[in-house]
Amino acid sequence: MRILTGIQASGKLHIGNYFGAMRPMVELQESGELFTFIANYHSLTTSKD
Repeated sequence: MRILTGIQASGKLHIGNYFGAMRPMVELQESGELFTFIANYHSLTTSKD
């Protein structure tokens, strides 16, 4: 089975990211091919001071 998922680079990694996204992705690697991408459009369109 092939799985495609994306995450948004919008801040620092925290415990919610780990249990909500990172840990399930690691578990999915065992059942098939996992392709992960970083949706960077948010980072390109947000201005920082």
